[in-house]
Amino acid sequence: MALTGLQIQKLLPKTNCKECGSNTCLAFAMKLAAKKAELKDCPYASDEAKRVLGAASEPPVKGIALGAEQALKLGEETVLYRHEKTFVHQTALAVNINDTEAAIEATLKSCKDYVLNRVGQTLVLDMVAVTQKGNSADAFVALAQKAWTTMKRPLVLRSADAGALAAAAAAIKGSHSVLVAPDAESAEGLVAAAKEHGHALAITAPDLDALAALAEKIKASGFNDLVLQFQTHSLAEQFQTNAIARKAALKDNFKPLGYPTLKFIQSTDLMDSTVEAVTEINKYGGICVLPSFDAAQLASLMTLRLNIYTDPQKPIQVEPKVYAIGEPKADSPVFVTTNFSLTYFIVSGEIENSGISAWLVVPECEGMSVLTAWAAGKFSGASIGKFIREIGLEKDITRRDLVIPGYVAQISGELEESLPGWRVLVGPQEAGDLESFIKTRLVS
Repeated sequence: MALTGLQIQKLLPKTNCKECGSNTCLAFAMKLAAKKAELKDCPYASDEAKRVLGAASEPPVKGIALGAEQALKLGEETVLYRHEKTFVHQTALAVNINDTEAAIEATLKSCKDYVLNRVGQTLVLDMVAVTQKGNSADAFVALAQKAWTTMKRPLVLRSADAGALAAAAAAIKGSHSVLVAPDAESAEGLVAAAKEHGHALAITAPDLDALAALAEKIKASGFNDLVLQFQTHSLAEQFQTNAIARKAALKDNFKPLGYPTLKFIQSTDLMDSTVEAVTEINKYGGICVLPSFDAAQLASLMTLRLNIYTDPQKPIQVEPKVYAIGEPKADSPVFVTTNFSLTYFIVSGEIENSGISAWLVVPECEGMSVLTAWAAGKFSGASIGKFIREIGLEKDITRRDLVIPGYVAQISGELEESLPGWRVLVGPQEAGDLESFIKTRLVS
């Protein structure tokens, strides 16, 4: 079971030296218990403390780093539900390519070139999976090399031939990819190849008990960069197994199930495969491998993933400032909205679609939406007026028309008092109505 802060404090030096960044050893112990600090931050921890607390201070789900720069992170989760704190590392999305496919070059190019811009973030495919379907180990190894050379992103290598996997592991050494052991017997033999060439190893077994036993055995041998592949046969079983394993790791501190997971989506039907992938993203998936490349499917899944893995305590924000939409001049109208990224991109997009150039004022609202910021006192007439004066907007424009969101019409009077000489126009409540508002109220 996890140790409490008081239990951890008894193992610390009790010097209150503050070198760990906390004011007291008790405060540091509380951080360790909450998984918000690491024992290495204490310069005077005894060997006994390191032995006892070393494992206890690790995240319940072990962290795995993939890629040449080890920039793709998996695991290190500490909560079952994002509202409790936040999820840490999002589900990695991959597309599978078989060595018998005819359009390998085209698929690799599509995977490499795919980019989705969403609320100011650039999203790309995280990985590519290479599966051996043919009889030639050389062809499988060659495809792994081609995929790595083309993508320069970590791979998932899958084959029923452990020898072919070991050869492919050597061929892409330095990529920090994932080798997928076909069964429990092969897993132990592949540990040496994974360790030698710097890869993680995905292991599998018919049920959770057997998988936990295998994970314990491999960890005891000195290798711990593991990924778990559950053998499930229905959507309900997939949902249930993922939840059981994560709960065992987080609530019961059961280390053998405390690893990131790997799921190959089996269905080739677009709707069914999307449902499987959504379930995996929603229920703690580590790596989700799609059966084929489909840009529309990826856009949907990446948008869902972004929503789930955004820290609920730190909304995605844009920089507070004045943004130029189009090529605004001194007599262009001025709009105002909050710095919540989604709100900003929707509003700026609708203004741009209307065909006019304008200034968009975005004050600091801590990433809140319009109504939330208004309710919290972050989007008031006084605060908006102060922001406009501080940035010196009045020196650069001659037109004193300021459009505010319709949902906060009540701040118009206060805003006009804060900005003498300005005319405040109450815009529509929904951004989708901005185009018609602009054409009827702002464009003569």
